[in-house]
This record gives sequence, C-alpha cells and structure tokens, in this order.
Amino acid sequence: MSKVFLAGASGVIGQRLIPLLINEGHTVAGMTRSNNKAELLAELGAQPVVVDVFDRDALIAAVVDFAPDIILNQLTDLPDDVNKIAEFGDLNARIRTEGNDNIIAAARAAGNPKILAQTVAWELPVGPDADAVKQLESSVLAEGGVVLSYGQFYGAGTYNPLTIPAEPRVQIDRAAARTLEVLDAPSSVVVITD
Repeated sequence: MSKVFLAGASGVIGQRLIPLLINEGHTVAGMTRSNNKAELLAELGAQPVVVDVFDRDALIAAVVDFAPDIILNQLTDLPDDVNKIAEFGDLNARIRTEGNDNIIAAARAAGNPKILAQTVAWELPVGPDADAVKQLESSVLAEGGVVLSYGQFYGAGTYNPLTIPAEPRVQIDRAAARTLEVLDAPSSVVVITD
C-alpha cells in the first residue's frame, strides 16, 4: 500500500478520504494549517502535519520527511458561508497557483511522488479563479499527475447539504470513493460527477 500525503485533509472531502484511505491499507499524512484541526485528523487515522502551504520551506521539509508515494492536493480556500464565495476568489486562486506550485516543489524534493489535484468540472467566469484552474491543471499534467475535476459537491457538510445543485454535480461521499478508485490513474483529467 501507499504513503499518501493529503493536503487539505480537514476539508469536506479530505475528512471523508482519510478513513477510506486507511481502510484500504494506506498510510496517510493529513496536512492542515490549523493546530485546532490536528486532533480531528488524528482521530480519523491520519498522521497530522500542521504546515501552511504558503510556507514553501516548511512544506518541502514536511513532504520530504514523510516520503509519500502520492500527494493528494485537496486544498481550497473557501468560506463556510456560500454567499461569501466571491470575496474569497483571490484567496482560492492563490491556493491553486502559489499553493500548488509549492506542492510541486515539495514533490520534486521528495523524489517525485504522483500528484493528484482537485479542480472543478464546470466553466468558471473569466478572471483570476478561471486562470488559476488552468494553471493548476497544466502544471499538474506537466508533472505526470492527475487532475481531479469534481462536479459541485452536495450532501452533509457541503454548500448543498439538503438540495441537489445543477450539473455537473457529485454527491460528496461518491466523490471521495471515486477519488480512491483513481489513485492509480494515468496522467489525465479525470471528471468526477454523478
């Protein structure tokens, strides 16, 4: 089984991925920037790694120390309140550009484990967020990685806990299960929708 470094481990999909990965026999390092979330990650079965993706040197040291076979980038920077998403556009774009670049640098320093990175399966309006998605996708593919192109999440803990959003969409537990199924996928864009 593999050693998986899960960036964004405390997020809505990260929390679902940890037990699935553990149940499959993988060893998981769960990265979070918040000390408060380290205990949750440990309870889920991951080895908590508290590091900010924007602290390049600390991130590289953490990834090299864990020596993963796979880096699973599930990082986003989104508000808890869906009505404030527009205010977080620049922050989310930064995590997809600078944050992803730092993950790639860490992967290179750790012997080039396979990278899988989250993106969206719908067309974003022209602007920084759309540009960031294109940059993330091209940089991950250039490393021989896999782009996980998710539909809008729905289900408990998502922006759509009780309603089903427009397509493309994917139920959050299905999204996590499907992610596990494509860990061995060849370099490509994998669309994960219902």
